[in-house]
Amino acid sequence: MNYKLLISAVLSALIILPVYAQDVQELSVSQDDALPRQFRQLSLGMNLDDLKENLSRDGLFLFRGDRDVSFLPAREQSLVETQGNSFIKRAFFQLRDGEVFIMSFTLNTEIIDHYSVFNQFTEKYGTPSYLDPRMVIWETEETRVAIERPLTVKYIDRLVFNDIINESGLVESGQVRLRQDFLNEF
Repeated sequence: MNYKLLISAVLSALIILPVYAQDVQELSVSQDDALPRQFRQLSLGMNLDDLKENLSRDGLFLFRGDRDVSFLPAREQSLVETQGNSFIKRAFFQLRDGEVFIMSFTLNTEIIDHYSVFNQFTEKYGTPSYLDPRMVIWETEETRVAIERPLTVKYIDRLVFNDIINESGLVESGQVRLRQDFLNEF
């Protein structure tokens, strides 16, 4: 057995592996930082007036103005729903306290396919955080991007979304207590 060749191979591996590991680590950090909060000129955190203006100017959307805006009964929430043009069939924007926290784009599967969108995201943002036959998710502490079947791309502000979930838990626990108090009266 040639020990010089073996030692040379081991030393080469010891030199190359840390460099490779550093590149992989830097790549994953940059992918986390690069997770989008924006599609074209539409972004999470955008206010309603800017959203309406940008939808009006973008040829991918058939935005009809205020008639595409609905106000929801929940705390300071509104929904903008508009038809798309070409690649986008429909788009939904949910706002809380006047700022977009969910953007959802249902894509036209006659023009674009799930595999192409998935490949594009994987190339740009790396391995997803979650994968099953119904959906694929990439997420950071602030943002979640999901591709759902048949073909919807969603951008979610996780901080706002988590606040809503926490608040609904408080309301739900209060309702459970009131329900039990009511039942106890019988």
